[in-house]
Amino acid sequence: MDNTLFIIPARGGSKGVPQKNIKPLNGKPLIFYTIDAAREATIDNHICVSTDNKQYIKLIEEYGLSVPFIRPNNIATDTATTEDVLKHAVNYYKNLGISYSKIVLLQATSPLRNGTQLKEVLKLYNDNLDMVVSVKETAANPYYVLFEENKNGFLEKSKKGTFTRRQDCPKVWEYNGAIYVINVKSLFEKSLSNFTKIKKYEMDELSSLDIDTPLDWKLVELILKER
Repeated sequence: MDNTLFIIPARGGSKGVPQKNIKPLNGKPLIFYTIDAAREATIDNHICVSTDNKQYIKLIEEYGLSVPFIRPNNIATDTATTEDVLKHAVNYYKNLGISYSKIVLLQATSPLRNGTQLKEVLKLYNDNLDMVVSVKETAANPYYVLFEENKNGFLEKSKKGTFTRRQDCPKVWEYNGAIYVINVKSLFEKSLSNFTKIKKYEMDELSSLDIDTPLDWKLVELILKER
Protein backbone atom coordinates (compact mmCIF):
# COMPACT_ATOMS: atom_id res chain seq x y z
CA MET A 1 0.00 0.00 0.00
CA ASP A 2 3.01 2.32 0.34
CA ASN A 3 2.92 3.10 -3.40
CA THR A 4 -0.60 4.52 -2.96
CA LEU A 5 -1.27 8.16 -2.14
CA PHE A 6 -4.64 9.01 -0.62
CA ILE A 7 -5.58 12.59 -1.57
CA ILE A 8 -8.41 14.51 0.08
CA PRO A 9 -9.05 17.84 -1.70
CA ALA A 10 -10.44 20.50 0.63
CA ARG A 11 -10.61 23.97 -0.85
CA GLY A 12 -11.70 26.73 1.54
CA GLY A 13 -14.48 28.17 -0.61
CA SER A 14 -17.88 26.45 -0.79
CA LYS A 15 -20.98 28.03 -2.27
CA GLY A 16 -23.62 25.42 -1.42
CA VAL A 17 -22.74 25.02 2.29
CA PRO A 18 -20.30 27.68 3.59
CA GLN A 19 -17.09 26.25 5.16
CA LYS A 20 -18.58 22.86 4.39
CA ASN A 21 -15.42 20.79 4.80
CA ILE A 22 -14.97 21.65 8.48
CA LYS A 23 -18.59 22.29 9.43
CA PRO A 24 -19.65 19.89 12.23
CA LEU A 25 -21.80 17.04 10.90
CA ASN A 26 -23.49 15.27 13.79
CA GLY A 27 -20.84 16.81 16.06
CA LYS A 28 -17.75 16.03 13.93
CA PRO A 29 -16.16 18.16 11.18
CA LEU A 30 -17.19 16.80 7.78
CA ILE A 31 -13.65 16.14 6.56
CA PHE A 32 -12.87 13.98 9.60
CA TYR A 33 -15.20 11.25 8.29
CA THR A 34 -13.06 10.94 5.16
CA ILE A 35 -9.80 11.07 7.13
CA ASP A 36 -11.12 8.28 9.36
CA ALA A 37 -12.02 6.14 6.32
CA ALA A 38 -8.56 6.69 4.81
CA ARG A 39 -6.92 5.77 8.12
CA GLU A 40 -8.69 2.39 7.99
CA ALA A 41 -6.97 1.67 4.68
CA THR A 42 -3.50 3.21 5.07
CA ILE A 43 -1.13 5.03 7.43
CA ASP A 44 -1.05 8.80 7.98
CA ASN A 45 2.16 9.24 5.96
CA HIS A 46 0.25 8.33 2.80
CA ILE A 47 -2.74 10.62 3.42
CA CYS A 48 -2.52 14.07 1.85
CA VAL A 49 -5.12 16.75 2.51
CA SER A 50 -4.72 19.37 -0.21
CA THR A 51 -6.10 22.67 1.03
CA ASP A 52 -5.48 26.40 0.69
CA ASN A 53 -7.15 27.20 4.03
CA LYS A 54 -5.03 27.77 7.16
CA GLN A 55 -8.03 27.22 9.43
CA TYR A 56 -8.52 23.78 7.87
CA ILE A 57 -4.84 22.96 8.35
CA LYS A 58 -4.96 23.91 12.03
CA LEU A 59 -8.04 21.79 12.69
CA ILE A 60 -6.73 18.76 10.76
CA GLU A 61 -3.35 18.87 12.48
CA GLU A 62 -5.11 19.07 15.85
CA TYR A 63 -6.81 15.83 14.76
CA GLY A 64 -3.32 14.33 14.48
CA LEU A 65 -2.84 14.37 10.70
CA SER A 66 0.04 16.41 9.32
CA VAL A 67 -0.86 18.56 6.28
CA PRO A 68 2.20 18.52 3.98
CA PHE A 69 1.70 21.84 2.18
CA ILE A 70 -0.67 24.74 1.66
CA ARG A 71 -2.17 24.55 -1.81
CA PRO A 72 -0.79 27.25 -4.17
CA ASN A 73 -3.17 30.06 -5.15
CA ASN A 74 -3.16 29.09 -8.85
CA ILE A 75 -4.88 25.77 -8.06
CA ALA A 76 -7.15 27.11 -5.31
CA THR A 77 -9.62 28.96 -7.53
CA ASP A 78 -13.09 28.05 -8.81
CA THR A 79 -11.56 27.25 -12.20
CA ALA A 80 -8.82 24.93 -10.92
CA THR A 81 -9.50 21.29 -11.78
CA THR A 82 -9.26 18.16 -9.67
CA GLU A 83 -6.61 16.99 -12.10
CA ASP A 84 -4.48 20.07 -11.32
CA VAL A 85 -4.76 19.29 -7.60
CA LEU A 86 -3.80 15.63 -8.05
CA LYS A 87 -0.80 16.37 -10.27
CA HIS A 88 0.43 19.03 -7.87
CA ALA A 89 0.33 16.59 -4.93
CA VAL A 90 2.09 13.81 -6.86
CA ASN A 91 4.81 16.23 -8.00
CA TYR A 92 5.23 17.57 -4.46
CA TYR A 93 6.08 14.10 -3.16
CA LYS A 94 8.18 13.30 -6.23
CA ASN A 95 10.34 16.31 -5.43
CA LEU A 96 10.89 14.77 -1.99
CA GLY A 97 12.01 11.53 -3.62
CA ILE A 98 8.72 9.69 -2.98
CA SER A 99 7.04 8.12 -6.02
CA TYR A 100 3.45 6.86 -6.03
CA SER A 101 2.03 4.60 -8.74
CA LYS A 102 -1.61 5.18 -7.86
CA ILE A 103 -3.84 7.74 -6.19
CA VAL A 104 -6.97 7.19 -4.13
CA LEU A 105 -9.01 10.36 -4.56
CA LEU A 106 -11.49 10.90 -1.73
CA GLN A 107 -13.93 13.81 -1.74
CA ALA A 108 -14.79 15.05 1.74
CA THR A 109 -18.44 15.30 0.69
CA SER A 110 -19.00 11.50 0.90
CA PRO A 111 -18.97 10.92 4.67
CA LEU A 112 -20.87 7.61 4.61
CA ARG A 113 -18.26 5.57 2.68
CA ASN A 114 -15.89 3.58 4.85
CA GLY A 115 -12.46 1.98 5.02
CA THR A 116 -13.77 -1.48 4.13
CA GLN A 117 -15.07 -0.10 0.84
CA LEU A 118 -11.70 1.55 0.16
CA LYS A 119 -9.93 -1.77 0.64
CA GLU A 120 -12.40 -3.51 -1.69
CA VAL A 121 -11.88 -0.92 -4.44
CA LEU A 122 -8.11 -1.27 -4.16
CA LYS A 123 -8.40 -5.05 -4.64
CA LEU A 124 -10.09 -4.41 -8.02
CA TYR A 125 -7.25 -2.21 -9.25
CA ASN A 126 -4.30 -3.30 -11.36
CA ASP A 127 -1.64 -1.35 -13.25
CA ASN A 128 -3.24 -2.13 -16.64
CA LEU A 129 -6.26 0.02 -15.73
CA ASP A 130 -6.62 3.77 -15.91
CA MET A 131 -9.03 3.89 -12.99
CA VAL A 132 -11.39 2.03 -10.68
CA VAL A 133 -14.32 4.26 -9.71
CA SER A 134 -17.21 3.92 -7.28
CA VAL A 135 -20.67 3.99 -8.83
CA LYS A 136 -24.31 3.50 -8.00
CA GLU A 137 -27.03 2.27 -10.30
CA THR A 138 -28.72 5.38 -11.64
CA ALA A 139 -32.41 6.02 -11.16
CA ALA A 140 -32.36 8.37 -14.18
CA ASN A 141 -32.10 5.63 -16.81
CA PRO A 142 -31.56 7.12 -20.32
CA TYR A 143 -33.54 4.24 -21.88
CA TYR A 144 -36.57 5.12 -19.79
CA VAL A 145 -36.78 8.53 -18.06
CA LEU A 146 -34.15 10.76 -19.70
CA PHE A 147 -35.11 12.80 -22.75
CA GLU A 148 -33.43 15.27 -25.08
CA GLU A 149 -35.03 17.95 -27.21
CA ASN A 150 -34.69 17.39 -30.96
CA LYS A 151 -34.35 20.10 -33.64
CA ASN A 152 -38.16 20.35 -33.88
CA GLY A 153 -38.46 21.04 -30.15
CA PHE A 154 -39.92 17.61 -29.34
CA LEU A 155 -38.63 15.33 -26.61
CA GLU A 156 -36.92 12.10 -27.60
CA LYS A 157 -35.49 9.40 -25.35
CA SER A 158 -31.78 9.95 -24.73
CA LYS A 159 -31.05 6.33 -25.59
CA LYS A 160 -33.19 4.43 -28.07
CA GLY A 161 -35.11 1.41 -26.83
CA THR A 162 -38.59 -0.09 -26.76
CA PHE A 163 -38.62 -0.93 -23.06
CA THR A 164 -41.99 -0.60 -21.33
CA ARG A 165 -40.74 -1.39 -17.81
CA ARG A 166 -37.78 0.15 -16.01
CA GLN A 167 -36.58 -3.25 -14.75
CA ASP A 168 -36.18 -4.49 -18.34
CA CYS A 169 -33.78 -1.67 -19.29
CA PRO A 170 -30.01 -2.30 -19.34
CA LYS A 171 -28.35 -1.27 -16.08
CA VAL A 172 -26.77 2.17 -16.24
CA TRP A 173 -24.25 3.46 -13.71
CA GLU A 174 -23.36 6.92 -12.45
CA TYR A 175 -20.22 7.98 -10.61
CA ASN A 176 -21.16 8.65 -6.99
CA GLY A 177 -18.08 10.77 -6.26
CA ALA A 178 -16.96 8.68 -3.27
CA ILE A 179 -13.84 6.77 -4.41
CA TYR A 180 -11.52 7.01 -7.39
CA VAL A 181 -8.38 4.85 -7.67
CA ILE A 182 -6.29 6.46 -10.39
CA ASN A 183 -3.24 5.19 -12.26
CA VAL A 184 -0.61 7.95 -11.91
CA LYS A 185 1.01 7.04 -15.24
CA SER A 186 -2.35 7.36 -17.00
CA LEU A 187 -3.06 10.66 -15.24
CA PHE A 188 0.08 12.29 -16.60
CA GLU A 189 -0.02 10.64 -20.04
CA LYS A 190 -3.73 10.92 -20.90
CA SER A 191 -5.53 13.08 -18.33
CA LEU A 192 -8.73 12.02 -16.57
CA SER A 193 -11.08 12.95 -19.39
CA ASN A 194 -9.34 10.55 -21.78
CA PHE A 195 -9.41 7.46 -19.56
CA THR A 196 -10.88 4.41 -21.32
CA LYS A 197 -9.83 1.46 -19.13
CA ILE A 198 -12.21 2.11 -16.25
CA LYS A 199 -13.66 -0.53 -13.91
CA LYS A 200 -16.59 0.04 -11.57
CA TYR A 201 -17.05 -0.62 -7.88
CA GLU A 202 -20.74 -0.67 -7.02
CA MET A 203 -21.90 1.03 -3.83
CA ASP A 204 -25.30 1.13 -2.17
CA GLU A 205 -27.53 4.20 -2.21
CA LEU A 206 -26.76 5.14 1.40
CA SER A 207 -22.95 5.00 1.14
CA SER A 208 -23.20 6.92 -2.13
CA LEU A 209 -24.82 10.00 -0.59
CA ASP A 210 -22.88 13.11 -1.56
CA ILE A 211 -23.31 16.43 0.27
CA ASP A 212 -23.78 19.29 -2.17
CA THR A 213 -26.69 21.28 -0.74
CA PRO A 214 -28.11 22.18 2.71
CA LEU A 215 -30.83 19.57 2.09
CA ASP A 216 -28.18 16.87 1.49
CA TRP A 217 -26.54 17.95 4.74
CA LYS A 218 -29.75 17.54 6.73
CA LEU A 219 -30.40 14.11 5.23
CA VAL A 220 -26.92 12.75 6.02
CA GLU A 221 -27.04 14.21 9.53
CA LEU A 222 -30.38 12.51 10.14
CA ILE A 223 -28.93 9.16 8.98
CA LEU A 224 -25.90 9.53 11.26
CA LYS A 225 -28.09 10.41 14.24
CA GLU A 226 -30.25 7.34 13.65
CA ARG A 227 -27.15 5.14 13.57
